[in-house]
Amino acid sequence: MMSDFQDLKNMVAVVGVGTTRYGSFPETDEYGLGAEAFGKAIADCGLDKSQIDGLLVNRIPSYARMGEVLGIDPRWTITLPAHGRMSGMAIIEATAALATGRAKYAALIYANIGRSRRVNYGGDESPNIWDPWGMTSPGAAHAMMFQRHMAMYGTTTRQLAEVSVAIRHNAGLNPDAVMRKPITIDDHEEARRIAAPLGLLDYCLITDGAVCLILTTAERARDLKKPPVLVSGVGGRDRFRQSALGTFDLDFWHGPIRESGEESYRMAGVARDDVDVLMSYDNFSPTVLFSLEGLGFCPRGESGRFVEGGTLKVGGRLPTNTDGGHLSNSYMQGWALNVEAVRQVRGECGDRQVPGCEVAQYIAATVCTRSIIYTRG
Repeated sequence: MMSDFQDLKNMVAVVGVGTTRYGSFPETDEYGLGAEAFGKAIADCGLDKSQIDGLLVNRIPSYARMGEVLGIDPRWTITLPAHGRMSGMAIIEATAALATGRAKYAALIYANIGRSRRVNYGGDESPNIWDPWGMTSPGAAHAMMFQRHMAMYGTTTRQLAEVSVAIRHNAGLNPDAVMRKPITIDDHEEARRIAAPLGLLDYCLITDGAVCLILTTAERARDLKKPPVLVSGVGGRDRFRQSALGTFDLDFWHGPIRESGEESYRMAGVARDDVDVLMSYDNFSPTVLFSLEGLGFCPRGESGRFVEGGTLKVGGRLPTNTDGGHLSNSYMQGWALNVEAVRQVRGECGDRQVPGCEVAQYIAATVCTRSIIYTRG
């Protein structure tokens, strides 16, 4: 499916990024947060908003209302459903639109008001989805997957704790992260169980906030305010037949992750070992382990051992989710992770900056798996 994208290598760049604060903001809504992130992204790249002729919105009720609030009249518009897998899909679709001339400058806007509106992501909010499968939430499905991983490979909850501890460490280096207090492996083991064997520190946050990325062609990007960050490689695989409702897969999405990663490396012309920083969708901590194995950073079944000793911390062998990810920074459903990838390649991350970062990878392991390779322009 994605082989046709080979010709799009380095044709499109991220030129502007903007994020709001993360927390609980009952005084506003998706449009207010989205407009704030958009304004910051416009300022970041130095464009005038009148130049924006592409608009993609995610988790925002009305694309038309968003355009009205922003005061823009795009000629390419698309809206995507609220699933977290959409962030990678959105960036790839925008890349295709820009490379084929459907737009010159595209703004991609995501907003979430889940915290202030007390969204639970499961339970009584969507009983027809979860109840027939004996689940109460996507967390329960991921707990079941990790239980299977433990049985098959001997992975332990103390090894799983390394993911949460490392990502919280990284959040402590990010002044904007919601959760910055350090945690230990013992803290993880003693935390309240939610869906055993997963506990409180294995679950993503629920936060209000918004993110905006502005993309254009690499040629146009040369004239803008910040150094362009190129979309150098993309890969994707969907698996519907073997995945229950997009949240449970007996094979941990291993095949789609492997194929997506290999495709993106091949398109970008880089090897796995060239990746300086990894942004791994961490709705639940086991997803990071599944992603590491699928991408081949470690052999299958050995992710627990691989992450021991601070591998994923800033300063470790494979700095991962350097902003604190979904577990500790914010739950922007992959969007903030892509912004962090851009900022790392630009060298703008302060205390959490990975020295000499030139290649950043985003991976979302879901029923619609996507991989994106960003490189310095």
